Amino acid sequence: MADGVLTLPIFKDLDMPQCGYVPAGLATFCRLGGLGLVVAGRRLSRERATLLCRPVESDGWCHRCGCHGQPRGSVPRELARVPSGWRSTILRVRLRRCLCTGCGRVWRQDLTSAAQPRSCLSGGVLRWALEALVVNRLSMSRIAATLGVAWHTANDAVLAEGQRLLTDQPGRLDDVAGRRRRQTRKDDKYVTVVIDLTPVSTGPSRLLAMTEK
Repeated sequence: MADGVLTLPIFKDLDMPQCGYVPAGLATFCRLGGLGLVVAGRRLSRERATLLCRPVESDGWCHRCGCHGQPRGSVPRELARVPSGWRSTILRVRLRRCLCTGCGRVWRQDLTSAAQPRSCLSGGVLRWALEALVVNRLSMSRIAATLGVAWHTANDAVLAEGQRLLTDQPGRLDDVAGRRRRQTRKDDKYVTVVIDLTPVSTGPSRLLAMTEK
């Protein structure tokens, strides 16, 4: 190994140039960069891949008084991740609980770099789900099943993200030559997606609106 590049000896006897590979763990392979997590183990089944993770930062100091915290066990939290192929990928994160030695406050390790509070979707999942709905034209049922979450969980999150990123933008209807309505059904409810077909020859279509009925 030189300069972080691993040269495999199997290529020495082949009639081909030397091939170098950068060592990469599961965190790199599963694109967990920026989430503040490291992977401690994995478990694969036909339906899902589960990655056992822990936060990189220990978060062992009280945010109220600044005193050190003593470990008091841990609690799990599961987050949906961008799937590997069509197999659901779940991050099972063990969060350490700490008891402040000064004021007695109890807290868990901070996980806001990986997901919003009370959310079961990790960072990057909403963008994937929005593209799957608008660009790849997948149904909300298929998106929810692929992520391994409930239909209402995926639907509410995608609607909110679409509203924030796209439909709240001023001027989104400028130069619109045509629109297309598409509905995805769950029981007796529908999600209506309105797409601008104007830039079909010059680029991807634009999401104009998303409503639930």
